[in-house]
Amino acid sequence: MKRNWRKFARFPAGNRVWHNVQVIALLTIGAILGAWAYVVFQLPENIVAGGLSGVSIMINRFTGWPVGLMYWVMNTPLLILGYYNLGRWRFVVRTLYTATVFSVVTDIFVVYLPIWMPQFPLTDDILLSSIYAGIVGGISAGLVYRAGSTFGGTGIIGRVIQQRTGLPLSQAFFFADGVIILAAALIFGWEIALYGILVLFLQGLASDYTLEGASSTRTATIVTDLPEEMAAALMERLHRGVSYWEITGAYTHRRRYMVMCTMYRPQVNAVKRVVAEVDPAAFLTIGVSHRAMGEGFTALKG
Repeated sequence: MKRNWRKFARFPAGNRVWHNVQVIALLTIGAILGAWAYVVFQLPENIVAGGLSGVSIMINRFTGWPVGLMYWVMNTPLLILGYYNLGRWRFVVRTLYTATVFSVVTDIFVVYLPIWMPQFPLTDDILLSSIYAGIVGGISAGLVYRAGSTFGGTGIIGRVIQQRTGLPLSQAFFFADGVIILAAALIFGWEIALYGILVLFLQGLASDYTLEGASSTRTATIVTDLPEEMAAALMERLHRGVSYWEITGAYTHRRRYMVMCTMYRPQVNAVKRVVAEVDPAAFLTIGVSHRAMGEGFTALKG
């Protein structure tokens, strides 16, 4: 019994170490990539897209203080606020690490990127800078989110507002970042503020894509009078599991069956053909599934 206990106790510990290594790697890469996008695309054009990074640009405009250092200093009281209101040590520690790496690397990049890069900035086109600031910055945020952390800043403010007022999280973030973008409009002009909104929008899209990945699966739901024949045909053609259950139409009060099947995207046309062959009177809908895990798809992990 003692030998078996050691055998099973050793592997979870090793898994935890590997998990922690992966988390630190994601946080570090995400923070460095975010700092690079910030320095290369946003700072040269003073593009303020909300957040403490935007506040740092505005303060730098008047004081010349290092943007990375200001970002870190302003994050400190917000982390304390997050600790007392959100109450999660793991979140606070990871966010502090991310904010520290981002701050330090940002100030290093501000000094050395003009020396290291053959061309700095990469473009003088403010629209291109906004687009790539959003895309690259969103990818970096997605990597940090996957590691269970954030860059801090208005993310913490938004969470606290949401808890105190009951507002949806998206509205809480909008208010937190909207005030900063409005201030940028007064300082740098409305055109810069419009570019900032574009960056903010693209960052959301890119971070969601990085966090969830490309959607490669689809789920088909079929309303039919022939559930057994439909299920058998789908399993034979697609080699996928199928479920069905009895339903009642609310308008007709007619009893029919709903058949559900999850498949990869290239198999959608095969599903359409099967449904048309088995029951041309069936009703078919195909929805997008962000991810399928379990038998026949990606392994289900904790």
